[in-house]
Amino acid sequence: MLSKKIKNFCHYFTKTEITLWCISVLSILIFFFIFDRENMLTLTASLIGVTSLIFNAKGNPFGQFLMVIFSCLYGIISFTYHYYGEMITYLGMTAPMAVFALVSWLRNPYNGNRAEVKINRLKGKEISIMILLTILVTFVFYFILKAFHTANIVPSTISVTTSFLAVYLTFRRNAFFAIAYAANDIVLILLWTLAACSDLSYLSVVICFVMFLINDIYGFVNWSRMQKRQEAGVII
Repeated sequence: MLSKKIKNFCHYFTKTEITLWCISVLSILIFFFIFDRENMLTLTASLIGVTSLIFNAKGNPFGQFLMVIFSCLYGIISFTYHYYGEMITYLGMTAPMAVFALVSWLRNPYNGNRAEVKINRLKGKEISIMILLTILVTFVFYFILKAFHTANIVPSTISVTTSFLAVYLTFRRNAFFAIAYAANDIVLILLWTLAACSDLSYLSVVICFVMFLINDIYGFVNWSRMQKRQEAGVII
C-alpha cells in the first residue's frame, strides 16, 4: 500500500518538475554546507520554501500550507539581519495571506479535484482596485520601515510592493501571482547579496531565492498551460 502511494505521488509530478526540485534542493544544500554550515533555520526554511513552490506550480493547496511555514521561518531569518521590512512583510502579510489563499484554493477546486485549484481571471475593475491597494500599502510601509531604520530601505520597500501583489494574486487564484513572486525574488536576491557582502553565510539565502526565481518562472508557465486546459474544459 505504501509503495503504491509513493508511486502515485511520483507520477503526480512530471520529470521536469522532479528534476527542477532535485536541482533546487541540491543547490541549496551545496551552498549551505560551503558557506554556512551553522544556521539550520536558513536551511530548513529554504527547503520548505522550494518544496512549496513545486506544489504551487501544480495549483495544489498543500503549497500554500508550506508557504505559511516558510513565511514564519523567513521572518525570523530577516530579523537577524535587521531586514525589518522583510520580517514585517512575511509575518504580517505573506503568512496571513497564505492562510487565506489556502482556504480560497481549498474552496475552489477545479472540477472537484482538490489537488488542482480553479484558475481565475481578474476583471478590469478589480485590477484597478489591486493597483490602488498596492500603492497605498507601499506608501504606508515605506514610513513604517523608515521608522524601524530598516537596512537598504529602497529595495526593502520595493519588496513590500511585489510581495503584496504576489499574495493578492495568489489569494485570487490568478496565474500572474508567479510573475509577481518572480519579481519579488529578484529584489530579494539583491537584498541578500548586499547582506552577503558583509557575511558570506547569507550567500546560501541568495541561492535559495535564485532557485525560487527559477521555480516561479516555471510556475507561471505551468499555470498558463493549466488555464488554457481548464478554459477548454479538459479534465485529466
